[in-house]
Amino acid sequence: MSMEQKSRRIGIGSVGLGNISKGVHLPGIERSPDLKLVALCDIDPKALKEAQEKYNIPDSHCFTNYQDLINCPDVEAVDISTPNDSHFEIAYAAAMAGKPYALEKPITMTREEADKLAEITREKGLKSMVCFSYRFIPAVRYMKDIIDRGLIGDIYHVSMQYFQAWGLPDANVPLVWRYIKERTGSGALGDLGSHGIDLVRFVTGKEYKKVIGHAGTFVHERKIPGSDETGKVDVDDFCNYMAEMDGNTSVNFQITRFAYGRGNYQRMEVYGSKGAMVYHLDATPNTNEIEVCMGEVNREARVFTKLPIPDKFKADQMQSFADILKDKGDDLAATIFDGQRNQHVLDSILESVEKGEWVTL
Repeated sequence: MSMEQKSRRIGIGSVGLGNISKGVHLPGIERSPDLKLVALCDIDPKALKEAQEKYNIPDSHCFTNYQDLINCPDVEAVDISTPNDSHFEIAYAAAMAGKPYALEKPITMTREEADKLAEITREKGLKSMVCFSYRFIPAVRYMKDIIDRGLIGDIYHVSMQYFQAWGLPDANVPLVWRYIKERTGSGALGDLGSHGIDLVRFVTGKEYKKVIGHAGTFVHERKIPGSDETGKVDVDDFCNYMAEMDGNTSVNFQITRFAYGRGNYQRMEVYGSKGAMVYHLDATPNTNEIEVCMGEVNREARVFTKLPIPDKFKADQMQSFADILKDKGDDLAATIFDGQRNQHVLDSILESVEKGEWVTL
């Protein structure tokens, strides 16, 4: 990349303008001094018009067909925030066009699609980022740093919880795409569990060896949007699973959308031969923190101490994509190859749920 390319802003085309795009992607692109939003695409004219007006994008660069956005000469990289069933086809089309991309999770509907997408990205030599957004939480990065330095020794156990409450019956959430298997692949598992799988892999640096899962659905019918009729929910409302990782590390996960009183709550406990750590997100709303127990005195007293998190662990998701594009990434953001591994774990858990037995990756 030339000096001129490194200094100028990169043209981004964003496909899918729903909540995650409005809340994270588009504001992140706007904040970045290295990115410029140049094109928008959504099949919903209302969502497209709203984003167009907010970000002052001309009619000539607003599309309802993602292929038109990819073909737009001003689009140098593609940002994808659509429902899960279109992730593969849009990212694959971007890769075929030789354009790097940022992709929401889970990356595809199946491991076979994930393998194809990873392979074309490798063949084309393209940069990519998968939006495992919790890799950018300062407490998570600090936790990883402590583990990487060997300060808690060999890791024996990890416990990961990811709890939300919006699926509860009295929330009256209709049959949105996240409840339809052909649109989403899985329910709480793919939506929340994919983050949990990635977080544990990220902080420990370990790979999954085998998994076993249990999933279920509490609300089987939900109202079809814009109708008085109901439709069937055919994905999981919760998924509990266990895993074995490298070095015989034992991991257990609890994932649900039915955790009364929780917002976007995560808790990860890591127990090693020299110490232990606890990470939590949103235990107090909008906070992230870690607690550690290290040294003989703390162990004997059973004291966990909350650590102040150094500023150097702060990171921004879309700026990280810009850094990847400009060859100055920190190697901590997920790539398509991390997403590929994640999809293999997800599919293995679903296979385990069906079989009722351990599945080896």
